[in-house]
Amino acid sequence: MAAGKKLGGWLIVLILAAICVLWGVKTNNRMVAAEESVSKAWGNVENAYQRRADLIPNLVETVKGVADYERSTLEAVIEARAKATQTTIDASELTEENMAAFQAAQDNLSQSLGRLLVAVERYPELKATESFKELQAQLEGTENRINVERNKFNEAVQPYNSFIRKFPASIVAKIAGFDTKAYFKAAAGSDQAPQVQF
Repeated sequence: MAAGKKLGGWLIVLILAAICVLWGVKTNNRMVAAEESVSKAWGNVENAYQRRADLIPNLVETVKGVADYERSTLEAVIEARAKATQTTIDASELTEENMAAFQAAQDNLSQSLGRLLVAVERYPELKATESFKELQAQLEGTENRINVERNKFNEAVQPYNSFIRKFPASIVAKIAGFDTKAYFKAAAGSDQAPQVQF
């Protein structure tokens, strides 16, 4: 009789242990799937930024032919592009610090491109060329794609971060080494409206 109770007790413990292990495996697999969604979204962000980086040499060459004395502006764009393409992050290391460095490099490139496009306003013959118009349209479209992909990335990060931080899934996340991912944030100063003066 006592042996039967002992066996029944062990059986209950084994069943509970099996349930815990199965729950842990299922939770881990859901975390892996969520992390893969974040990695995919990050890849799309990188692709959008790479498209912009690929357009810049053509834009610079087009401008160079007409705007000879805007050398410093062109050089600033070339340098900013080089820094932006060198600053990369592996999807497994999307920390606040890494994202801040990546965003700073990309924001610097955006500002340099903005200065270039303002400088180009002084060259109506350049603005009238078909190749410049096409490049400018592609660049504008790419900037829109970048914004869309950044938003999609943040939308993928939110459920992942929520899932790995909620109890009891947070226990599996800690054991399996899942860390929160950083979000894209607005550039510094973007909360201030630009001043328009006439």
